[in-house]
Amino acid sequence: MKKKTTSSRGRRGASVGLVICFVAIVAMVGMYTFNNYQSKLEKDLAKVEEQTAKNEERAKEEEEELEQTSTEQIIPEMNETEQETAGEEQSGAGNTKEQQPTLEIEEESAAPSSSSNVNFAPADNLLWPVEGNIILNYSMDKTVYFATLDQYKYNPAILISSEPGSEVIASAAGTVKSIEESAQLGTTLTLNIGNGYEIVYGQLKDIPFQKGDTVERGAVIGYLNEPSRYYSMEGCNLYYQVLKDGEPVNPMEYLEA
Repeated sequence: MKKKTTSSRGRRGASVGLVICFVAIVAMVGMYTFNNYQSKLEKDLAKVEEQTAKNEERAKEEEEELEQTSTEQIIPEMNETEQETAGEEQSGAGNTKEQQPTLEIEEESAAPSSSSNVNFAPADNLLWPVEGNIILNYSMDKTVYFATLDQYKYNPAILISSEPGSEVIASAAGTVKSIEESAQLGTTLTLNIGNGYEIVYGQLKDIPFQKGDTVERGAVIGYLNEPSRYYSMEGCNLYYQVLKDGEPVNPMEYLEA
């Protein structure tokens, strides 16, 4: 019995020893592998840091070279531009001096032509601007009744009733001072006829002239439009106003009898 027990214990001891040896071998292999991995990782990190530093240094050098090259290019261009600008200024100054007398001559020659074409005098009669009847007289000394507005007001013009689309003519030769739009009078044309006199035509359409154009006496300056909402009760009419030095005067004192 003692021999069997001793033999069994020896086998167990050998087995335990083998297990311990195996575990020790595995541990040694693991430690070796880990040490190799850590060493390789440290080497790789060192290479990356070294390459990054080289890249940064190279990028810095390239940036400095680019700045230097740009500066060298900009300075000559600025010098060339300054020279060209100075040359143009000198050339422009010379041209201006040469052209000034010509402009003065042109202005002097144009002035008499303009004044000779626009020279209305009180003794001259104004042409009736449109065929029709006066439905509201000029009245600046007392108020008159406006049917659409249902109120009494001063009237600085006359209203001449006519059909929509009727021709409106220039009562005198003149220059178009302005063409404007307003809610009350629609499209208006103001004609400067000289010597401080102006004629305002209201509620027009299809005006064939522009601001600054010269208009001959009797020329068609437009056509009557539908009345604005301020004159819907009065019906289609021409708003006709004569001004002297900016103040309204009675058109009936200037129109042909």
